[in-house]
Amino acid sequence: MKLEIQNMTCGGCARSVTATIKELDPAAQVNIDIDSKIVDVETKLNIDQVTQALTEDGFPPVVKN
Repeated sequence: MKLEIQNMTCGGCARSVTATIKELDPAAQVNIDIDSKIVDVETKLNIDQVTQALTEDGFPPVVKN
């Protein structure tokens, strides 16, 4: 799944986003491009689980196609 997180502005934000996803699915593959604010996630979780967790942690995502 591809997500855009507008308020992800630095490496610390990227680490927080990665940690949030990996807390739910330790086997998840998370690739982040801070410049474009895009997070590409390969996970067994569904989109609602990921977006809810990120929103709760202060990084509300927009789902991209």
